[in-house]
Amino acid sequence: MAVKKTSLDGNIFSAFVVRPGIKFETQAADEELVLLLRKHPVTNVMWILIFIIMLLAPFILFPYLSWAGLITDVPVRFGLVGTIAWYLITFIFAFENFISWYFNVYLLTNERILDVDFYNLLYKRVSEARLDKIQDVTYTQSGMAQNVFNYGFVYIQTAGTEENLEFESVPNPAKVVEAISKLLHK
Repeated sequence: MAVKKTSLDGNIFSAFVVRPGIKFETQAADEELVLLLRKHPVTNVMWILIFIIMLLAPFILFPYLSWAGLITDVPVRFGLVGTIAWYLITFIFAFENFISWYFNVYLLTNERILDVDFYNLLYKRVSEARLDKIQDVTYTQSGMAQNVFNYGFVYIQTAGTEENLEFESVPNPAKVVEAISKLLHK
């Protein structure tokens, strides 16, 4: 199968990796990983902006609150503990969002498709569909951001009682559908 590499390829933080050369926990011995997908990096912009605002908030709020006379009676130790707690929460927020993006992956192999939903450190859900059970594959791109940055949703309809899969905000959805279709016709 010939899937052309994109500018998002090439490192461990890529969102569209062709033949990544890695193994996953339920991979069969003769099963080959064809495509590894994550949400497009542009989907991280909102939480990164919130993280930056949270980093800068003490520098903006403390001078204002002390100028307004609202924190004049607070002992220095409480202020220090509060600041440490604030930054701890800020970094936990960023870490949780990053690992959620990094470990929520969609895998396409020569035998099946897997959707790994990583909710937090203690809970993940893995859905899979064998290629011979797939009936239809479509994608949508709606809105200016999805068209400008070339990402969208891929919907995989399966036969019978198997769960349908949905890939959220993946880069190059047309190429993903093309890669799945090529594997279905082999």
